[in-house]
Amino acid sequence: MIPTSTAPRLILASSSAYRRELLERLRLPFDVLVPDIDETPLPGELPEATALRLARAKAEAVAARAPGSVVIGSDQVATLDGEQIGKPGNHANALAQLRTMRGRRVVFHTALCLWDGRSGTAQVENVQTFVTVRDLPDAELDAYLRIEQPYDCAGSAKNEALGIAILERIDSTDPTALTGLPLIALSGMLRQAGFSFFQQ
Repeated sequence: MIPTSTAPRLILASSSAYRRELLERLRLPFDVLVPDIDETPLPGELPEATALRLARAKAEAVAARAPGSVVIGSDQVATLDGEQIGKPGNHANALAQLRTMRGRRVVFHTALCLWDGRSGTAQVENVQTFVTVRDLPDAELDAYLRIEQPYDCAGSAKNEALGIAILERIDSTDPTALTGLPLIALSGMLRQAGFSFFQQ
């Protein structure tokens, strides 16, 4: 394992405050740089392929600005019946999303890429989370949205806050994946890259 004092610069390629907060749990020093990429899905692209492509693109875009660094890229795509569900952007769109999703199971693809600028290699993984949304009346969905305002979240629900109350079930191998950064998968990748979590 690499001593912390000689470890390469670790960078989170993201503008997400949620991902930043999650990464802080690993207690490794890191910087944040925002990638500037087009996140539009390609025609006919499968949701998991979109998530994996964008996670890698974010990591590579930031790695190009910080040679020799280890860069974390992540992207999340929510799907219902195989169709992508994006970030709603406003109240009306969020309410329409939740009406469509209630009582049904939504699949969240949270892709992760760890780009190692020392070797020019990448580790990639897609972690799936299956979320069942409660069958709630419009009035409750509307009230939830006005309190939480999760308009920057795919699927209009923040499970780490009040959004947990509109969910009936979450099935995943990595409980942090739904929030946007799969820490179980990431900690394994970082170990492979030589990082240590428990140095005295």
